[in-house]
Amino acid sequence: MNSRLALRAFTAVSALHLAALLFGLQPLEYATKPLLMPLLAVYAALRGGPRLLIAALLCGAAGDVLLQIGGPAFLAGMGAFAAGHVCYLALFRARGHRPHRVAAIAYAAVWAATLAALWPGLDPALRGPVAAYSLLLAAMAWRASGAGTRAGAGGALFLLSDTLIATRLADWPQPPAAGFLVMSTYLAAQYLLVTGLLPGGPADQRTASSASTMPLP
Repeated sequence: MNSRLALRAFTAVSALHLAALLFGLQPLEYATKPLLMPLLAVYAALRGGPRLLIAALLCGAAGDVLLQIGGPAFLAGMGAFAAGHVCYLALFRARGHRPHRVAAIAYAAVWAATLAALWPGLDPALRGPVAAYSLLLAAMAWRASGAGTRAGAGGALFLLSDTLIATRLADWPQPPAAGFLVMSTYLAAQYLLVTGLLPGGPADQRTASSASTMPLP
């Protein structure tokens, strides 16, 4: 019951935050954003989520706040999200998830093509950090594809969300409600990753099934 309440709270605050973005309610936007990932982390913890998953979400919470501050805090926010991706990668490795090689080729191609398109518009001071961060993000999305459909979709949406942010950094024309698109894909990404990686979820069941077919020593 407690985990259900935590999930409902995350859903409600997410809805408020997205509504604030759509209708330009900046005080509500600023008040709700720092609560999003902590609430999802509470849900994951109450469901018995591994420490690396909780750590990834808390890194996301720090990144959310730092990106909201902006200015000099932007690179620190990027670093916080990078730490979260490292946590996800460590979790995938610990669980032995093995994505298909075709997915590796696809994500490498997407990373290279996207970076090449964005490169001319990026501030020279941001090119190195963006290249390194986007490579780490693409690696996380690739490894997530080996953890089941739900986690794989979460990794892909995370890549899409951060790519939308990168187009803003490169001064590309922005679509209507760009902030809403960024946050809706980001929230969906984190939710899918969490629910795909929780004990008893699709990824956990897949790992158990693989282990049960291994020959005994």
